[in-house]
Parts: sequence; C-alpha cells; structure tokens
Amino acid sequence: MPPSTARSTSIGRVRRRLRRWARRFWRGIAFLWRRSLMFRSVAITVTTTGLAVVIIGTAVMLSISTNVYSQRRDQIEAESTRATNVAQGIFDAATAAEDNNQSELETLQNEAQQAILSNTTSPGGTRIAIERSPDQSTPQTLQNVASSDFPDAVITDALRKEVGKNTGNLSLQPVRLDDAGRTEPGLAVGSTLQIPSAGQYELYIVYDLSDAQQTLDFVSQTLSIGGVALIVLIAVVTSLVVRLVVVPIRGAAETSRKIAAGRLDERIPVKGQDDVATLARSFNGMADAVSRQITQLAELSRVQQRFVSDVSHELRTPLTTIRLAGDVLYDARHAFEPAVARSAELLHDQIERFELLLADLLEISRYDAQAVELETEPVVPASLTTDIVDEFRPLAERLGVELRLATPGGHTTMQLDARRIRRILRNLVGNAIEHGDGKPVHVVVDSDARTVAIAVRDHGVGMPPEDTARVFDRFWRADPSRKRTIGGTGLGLAISLGDANLHGGRIDVWSRPGEGSAFVLTVPRAGHEVTTTSAIPLPELDESYDGPREGDTP
Repeated sequence: MPPSTARSTSIGRVRRRLRRWARRFWRGIAFLWRRSLMFRSVAITVTTTGLAVVIIGTAVMLSISTNVYSQRRDQIEAESTRATNVAQGIFDAATAAEDNNQSELETLQNEAQQAILSNTTSPGGTRIAIERSPDQSTPQTLQNVASSDFPDAVITDALRKEVGKNTGNLSLQPVRLDDAGRTEPGLAVGSTLQIPSAGQYELYIVYDLSDAQQTLDFVSQTLSIGGVALIVLIAVVTSLVVRLVVVPIRGAAETSRKIAAGRLDERIPVKGQDDVATLARSFNGMADAVSRQITQLAELSRVQQRFVSDVSHELRTPLTTIRLAGDVLYDARHAFEPAVARSAELLHDQIERFELLLADLLEISRYDAQAVELETEPVVPASLTTDIVDEFRPLAERLGVELRLATPGGHTTMQLDARRIRRILRNLVGNAIEHGDGKPVHVVVDSDARTVAIAVRDHGVGMPPEDTARVFDRFWRADPSRKRTIGGTGLGLAISLGDANLHGGRIDVWSRPGEGSAFVLTVPRAGHEVTTTSAIPLPELDESYDGPREGDTP
C-alpha cells in the first residue's frame, strides 16, 4: 500500500473514532438532560451565568481598554508636543547667520535630540528619528539621525504624507513593534521642525505601549479567573440548592414505585418542618389513605369473588333438579296443549342459557381469584380451527352465510390448552356469523417465525371506535336490541381475552361501521414468551382493511 493511501486510511480511522466519541458524548449529555433534574438545573444556571459573565466582562474590559488607551494617548500627545516645542526652541535660539557652519548645526541637532529624549518617558522605551523633508533646496543640510533601534519600517507613507501636510501639528498612528519575536503595541507620533539655513525636518517619535498592554493583560486575566471562579461557585451552590429539592423528590419517586409494586407499608422519611417535610407528610398521609382504600377494596373484591363462587356452586344443585324436571316436560311437550308446550320449550332454552351463564360466572371468578392454570397438549392450530369451522357450518348455511377457511400457516404442532383455544374460536366465529348480516365470513390461519395467528373477518354492520374499545368488557353489548341467534351470556369475549392472555397471546380487533369487523387471535410459538407482534397484523381503526390475506390451503 502506498504511504499516501496508508496515511489517508489512518486519518479516516481517526476521524471515524472521533465522530463515534462525539456521538457517545452527546448521547450521554442528552440522556442526562432528559433524566436528571439536577443536571438540567445546573446546566441552565451555569450557561446563563456564563453568558452574563462573558457579556459583563467584555463590557468592563472594553471600557478599561478604552480608558487606558485614551489616557496613554493624551499623555503621549502632551509629551510629544512638549518635546517638539523644546527642540524647535533650541533651533530658534540659534542665530540664523550666514556663518553658521555645518558643525554648529549638527551640534544643535544633537542638543535637540537629547532634549527630546529627556522630555519623553515610556516604560518600554522611546525611539526618535529626525529626517529631512523631501523636495527642499537649502544652503545647508543635516544628516538624518535616529535612535539605534528605531523601527523605520513602522513609519508608513501615509503617516509621512500626513506629517508633511499638517505642518505644525502632531500626527499619530498606532503601530505594532517587534520585541524579540513578540509583537507589542506602540504609537508613532510625527511633527515638523524648522531648522535655520537647513529647512524643514520631520520628527518621528515611537512610543512602546507594552506597559499598557501588560496592564490590560493583567486585568483580562483577573477578570477571566474571577469569572471562571464565579461560574464554578455558582455551579456548586446551585447543585447544593437543587440537591436539597431533588433528593427528597427522588426519595418520593422511589417510595411511590415501591407502593405501586405492592409494598403498601413504605413511607417517606420526614425530617424538619420545612416545605419538603410538609410534602413528605402529605405524601405519607395520602399513602395511608390509599393503602386503607386498597385494603378495603381488596377485601371487598375477595368477598365478591367468594360470593359469586359460592352462589354459583350453590345454584348447581337446584339447577340440576330444575334441568331434570325441565327435560321431562320438554320431552313430553307434544302431549300438552300448544300454550303449555311452548312454555316447556322456553323453559328448556332458558335453563340451557342459565347453565351457560353459571359456567361463565364460575370461569370469571377463577380468573378474578387468579386460580386458572393451563392444561396444555400437542395441538395443530390449523386442524383445530378446521374443526371449529366445520362445527359452525350448519348454522352458517341455515343463516345463508358463506363460511370460508384458509390455512396458509399454522400447521406445526404447538403446546396449547385446546379447550380454551376452542372456546375462543367458538366465540369469534359465532359472533362473526351472527353479526355478518348474511355476508361471507373469512377464517384465516397463518404463522411466522414467532407467532401463530387466527383471524375471523366478517363484513357486517361493524362498530364505531368507542364500541370497539369496550368490546371485551363484561356483559357489554354493542346493540342490546339486536336479536341473538346464539344464546350468549355477555361474558364470552371477556373470557376469550383472558384465555389468550393466559397463553402469552392477545386478541386484536379492527372494526368500522358498514365495513364489518376483524378479530385476530395471536399466540406465541414458545409458550414462555409474551407476543408483541402478529403473523396477521391489523391496521388502525381509521384505515380500511381488505384482509386478512388468504393463501392456498395445503
């Protein structure tokens, strides 16, 4: 592999690793933001405080910088004016006679240079230069003089033009000075000098402002350290204050979870007399009241369950006697007068319905008492469904309903409670035939890797959403005035739902007025699992449904 390719691959790996770390970091921050009130409170407080500190610190720093620079500029301007006047006074005191020779002018120049240096002060040093103005013709000339370390490069053409144009005035320009590799701020001041017999010269004084910059750096560092310390202090104080509130809230949440799990004797420890303690006492009082109510309701529920169970058992003996007497009358009805024979038939039908109701009440009482157990056996869902469909074919033909069966799946053997699965299917198929309004009823058995589903679809009147939500309620009927072909008790679907849940499965329902209804029983292939998906999924209640899918029956 070429070196460039290897380097690119290495850089790519590093970038991917950095992106992964960044994603993990932001996921952690987002998790803490959602889950921790303390983190959210401290983060908001620190962020707002940090912004305030930055804004205030910046404003203070700008104000201090402006004042320091203004004072230093005024001082430099006053010193430069004084130095220029002193130098000009030295030249003006000389006699502008024809016999002023070159050496005398050079002596005056040196005196002026020393006078300028003595009248200018700068902790970082002052550099001066005296240069002849261009385009002059005079009897004598002086050599340009400058300090040994004068930074001639900082004197720009713009400053020279301004000095030549503003004769008699000062011209100032900020500059950057090179000090042993470091860049320091400075200020260049330009003015003009009139030298007898030598013409006009330009005086440049460069002041080093590193002392002012050091002062500003110290102030900036102090403000930064103070701001960071203030933010850290506020974060610590905020965390301590929020902790005083969050810790009791967490304790209350933990206590409420324990109470919800059934540990009704759990209470929040009460400390002090503050608002949090008042909240804890109120919570404990509420928990005491709820515990008493739950205990009373549990006792009442046990009494009701025992009452239903006892009454159901006690009714069996007289019901058996009534059933025997009713059968005798029913078998001999042809010998009776028509009115008496009809009464015997009604008595026989109601006794059968009463027996069904009694059996369903006993089953419901077992569910309420949590005393129901599965009696599993090897079952092939497709075969069991076929038996139920064949059982209802005579009723469907009598009512003019076409009963269709498709079994594209469900042909493997499963461990199920066959009696309960049959009871579920009898309820679903019977209800579909009864409410199908003479239209075809489809029964489909299908399966996938995890579940087996049995769907029963009719095309009858259907139900609105509010009725669909209550279809599994006990003794509830969507249309109480509707004539029932099959003598139901109003408990069939409630018991069916309990049977499905007992297998770790569920019953889904879809229904729309005028489009019919669909019920899907779903059970997991593995009995210890609880199903969350289905081999025959149903749409939302506000969507149309053309299913379930029918395949070729093997």
